[in-house]
Amino acid sequence: MSHKLVLATRNQGKITEFRRILDALAPGAIELIGVDQFPDLLDVEETGSTFEENSLLKARYTSQATGLPAIADDSGLCVDALKGDPGIFSARWAGEHGNDRANLEKVLDQLKDVADGQRTAHFMCVASLVLPDGRQQVAEGRFDGVILRAPVGENGFGYDPIFQPAGLSISSAQMSAEEKDLLSHRGKSLRALAPHVIHLLASLG
Repeated sequence: MSHKLVLATRNQGKITEFRRILDALAPGAIELIGVDQFPDLLDVEETGSTFEENSLLKARYTSQATGLPAIADDSGLCVDALKGDPGIFSARWAGEHGNDRANLEKVLDQLKDVADGQRTAHFMCVASLVLPDGRQQVAEGRFDGVILRAPVGENGFGYDPIFQPAGLSISSAQMSAEEKDLLSHRGKSLRALAPHVIHLLASLG
């Protein structure tokens, strides 16, 4: 028996990534659907001051609005030389929500005078599961690396083309999906959350 689980995002890249990771952890146990299947749902305003607060805001609203268990994540790029920015504002760093190219170009411009040894950064992801009865679980993952001086690679999305993971000589956008799932912030947070997802969904009968 598979359980329906709503992923609180319209980002097709995230939906593909979440589905791939959950299928690997629990084949056939979870039917993951996106909020695009619920046209009346509103976009949740991310008013929280942390990744966890925003993640829970989205998961709670989606679960209450659909009557189904919901997973949401909030993630972003935290650049040390920018004092942790863009952080929770990563998706709209250049002003327009979801304009990946403009966002990464703004980061590159902000770092143009920063020496190679000082371009450290990490991706952070907090994933939340909320059930219709109010039960919830949160997990986080971190992905360390450095910011490159120009975009490289065609895979992934967001800031992947300018992020070089620690210990590797390629960008996130040059990694295969399987490689990225093992190392990425989203993969780590989902793997930490997955046992709770499976357990809590099983409790629903």
